[in-house]
Amino acid sequence: MNTNLIVPKNYNPLLPLKETEQAIKLIKDTFEFQLTSELNLRRVTAPLIVLKGTGINDDLNGVERKVEFPVKSFNDAHAEVVNSLAKWKRMALAQYGINESYGILTDMNALRPDEDLDNIHSIYVDQWDWERVISKEERTVSFLKKIVTKIYEAIKRTEFVLQEYYPLYNPILPEEISFIHAEELLQLYPNMTAKEREYEYAKKHHAYFLIGIGAPLSNGEKHDNRAPDYDDWLTPNSDGFVGLNGDIILWNDVLGQAFEISSMGIRVDKNSLLKQLTFEQAEDRKELLFHSQLIEEKLPLSIGGGIGQSRLCMYLLRKAHIGEVQCSLWPEEMRAECEKNKIFLV
Repeated sequence: MNTNLIVPKNYNPLLPLKETEQAIKLIKDTFEFQLTSELNLRRVTAPLIVLKGTGINDDLNGVERKVEFPVKSFNDAHAEVVNSLAKWKRMALAQYGINESYGILTDMNALRPDEDLDNIHSIYVDQWDWERVISKEERTVSFLKKIVTKIYEAIKRTEFVLQEYYPLYNPILPEEISFIHAEELLQLYPNMTAKEREYEYAKKHHAYFLIGIGAPLSNGEKHDNRAPDYDDWLTPNSDGFVGLNGDIILWNDVLGQAFEISSMGIRVDKNSLLKQLTFEQAEDRKELLFHSQLIEEKLPLSIGGGIGQSRLCMYLLRKAHIGEVQCSLWPEEMRAECEKNKIFLV
């Protein structure tokens, strides 16, 4: 049996499969409307694949393999299924001529074959990817917090609409989202691992934004890895720490764990890109398409991120497994164990 699987005691889904699918559509439609209204976003189409070697695809933590294949019409040059669209979106802002304080939203579908499959991780990834043009003066932690608060309000309103249609879902999110830097979290729980620290803070506050992911902390370790060429995680911020990015983390009472639903941040400018590439010994990327355009300052300054569609549905519908709200591949032993415990994977 897969040891990563969590089986909640006496789990019983609140909605059967048919009603679950209807509720998923309600959540996705509602949240997308709320998010676009809050952040001034317009919907655009986005690629599933990009050409290898352009620097457009994201490296996430820098170690994950990408799904790639040769393309006959490109003389067998290789294309890659996207990991996310952080860099593509920024290029799209320039292509569409998006004005300051406005942005774009798209559905991002990805394949991540190196994921360790469990209740919240799957090979198939679906998220709302968004990007918004900002000014130089808005590259601050206070502006980052302002945008996070707007996203959280969109989530809260979606939770309210869900209850209107399905009264059995009583709202569980706190009125406000909390903020803490990864260094502050380390000082609170110095003898814990990064994930243990996330767990303890989530259990206490239920919804928070963890700032500053990617740079080493005072113990010499990173809270988690981040690629050097999309989020800005080395720039000092006005709170006296380093980093202009972070994760939205909720407390998942069904699974009894911290539950990340979004990774986002103010994106690198020319100076922070060069600094982070040097820090991560990845200076060879400067010649790639995306990086060269950014260094030549042909791309707008921006803030952006991804919000997990299946994760948000899973959370709001109190599901025990992400496979209850999306189709993916699961080991047969996991399927059997889930079915035995009323966790029905689609």
